Amino acid sequence: MGTVASMRPRGKSGCPMCGKPVMEGHKPFCSARCRQLDLGRWLSGSYAIPGEPATSDDSATPPQEDKDNES
Repeated sequence: MGTVASMRPRGKSGCPMCGKPVMEGHKPFCSARCRQLDLGRWLSGSYAIPGEPATSDDSATPPQEDKDNES
């Protein structure tokens, strides 16, 4: 798994994926390819926003069943 730190450093006008100049139609990226690569990293879980781990809460009440539909 990659990390955000493994991306190239982003300059004032550089693509966050490769560092090339940003193109108007693909901001903040330089091309559709870099935009798709970034999306692929988000979807694969390579990027993660730090936070507390999810835990199951035993005190949560289960969803109520509809009692009107019982015979």
